[in-house]
Amino acid sequence: MATQTASRAGAGHYLAAIERAQRDRAHEPAWLRDVRRRAADAFGRMGIPTTRDEEWRVTNVAPMADTPFVAAPLATVSSEEVARFLVPGLAGPLLVFIDGRYAARLSAPGVLAAGLTIITIGDAIERAPASLEPWLARHSDSAVHPFAALNTALFEDGALVVVADNTVADLPVQLVFLSTVTPSPAISAPRVLVVLGCDSQARLVETFGSLGPARGFTNAVTEIVAGDGSVLEHCRIQRESESAFHIGHTAIHLGRSSRSSSHAFAFGGRIARHDAVAVLGDEGADCTLNGVYLAGGNQLIDNHTDIDHARPHGSSHELYKGILGGRARGVFNGRIRVRPDAQKTDAKQTNKALLLSAEAQVNTKPQLEIFANDVRCTHGATVGQLSQDALFYLRTRGIGLDDARSLLVRAFAADVTDRIPLEPVRAELERLLASRLPFLLGEEVPR
Repeated sequence: MATQTASRAGAGHYLAAIERAQRDRAHEPAWLRDVRRRAADAFGRMGIPTTRDEEWRVTNVAPMADTPFVAAPLATVSSEEVARFLVPGLAGPLLVFIDGRYAARLSAPGVLAAGLTIITIGDAIERAPASLEPWLARHSDSAVHPFAALNTALFEDGALVVVADNTVADLPVQLVFLSTVTPSPAISAPRVLVVLGCDSQARLVETFGSLGPARGFTNAVTEIVAGDGSVLEHCRIQRESESAFHIGHTAIHLGRSSRSSSHAFAFGGRIARHDAVAVLGDEGADCTLNGVYLAGGNQLIDNHTDIDHARPHGSSHELYKGILGGRARGVFNGRIRVRPDAQKTDAKQTNKALLLSAEAQVNTKPQLEIFANDVRCTHGATVGQLSQDALFYLRTRGIGLDDARSLLVRAFAADVTDRIPLEPVRAELERLLASRLPFLLGEEVPR
């Protein structure tokens, strides 16, 4: 990635924050200090990306470079405020983080099943750093992802979820990361590490939200390591305020005959981007990446995906849909790579965008890089508006214009939401979608 003088200048206050953090963490084990140092060096080389960087060509993060974010002060948050961001009816362990710090009073880890370990990363660093060393920062590539490097250098806390071999975690793990309104724009860097043993199963739900009109910056990284024969269901919900910045990075590494389904939903953020990177690192791995993003007003929501088929007989399935109104902008960049050794790969990618106003825009770029000759790979992208014929048909059946438009938009998104196996999560996403539609359709302000 090219580095420009402007991006180096914009990174100045981030580099200062990294230096302060390094001084405060001299007690950490040597291997972790080395990991952080390498990440800090990588971020120093890359700086804040600009539109001259190909991967950021249509996503201008200059406002994030110009804002001197600070560490958030300790905040007092009530359980009633947190409850607004929980998935109703979803039983299972719950960990809550406020401005990147674990909130034990608001969490409910419960009694964990045998073979399931859930602790905070802060506790793991203090009590069992050896449990982190083989996995932490091994799959989120700080050398090419500047904000992943920034998170590695800065993160204070997060969640560690470990599922032992031959263990089925029946109840989903729910992680909630909330930002508060602070006197000055604040930065938080939550971290999640999920390690699935061989022939294990787990379900994970991550939610990112804002308590009020928070103007801060959430820089989140999730690493998932799926052992041979393991199965993971993962859902990521980003519903921060329209004045917040959000950069997320999800790195998934799949072992032999493992399966991972990851569903990403983005509703909030002034500028929001999510990079999902999946490496099918052994034979017979199966990966699903699905997503829905909604943007209205002046929002910019960017989704970058990268599926790397490294070994034979792998399969991947990808469906992303965008719904944009007002003057919003959407970005989808999806790359599928098939390496020379990855014969018998089966990969499919589909991206569709629905524009609800004349001023909404979307940039879509599907990519296939194939270096094997015995594969089946397809990709496609479409951008369109609501069908006038369908609207006319619904109105002839006595349905008003606003209700008809809402029905068609919800049906457009349902192609993704219906694929979520957890019914409470599916119902909550449908509720969030319905609550956002008046804003996207220009009928009222967002809630």
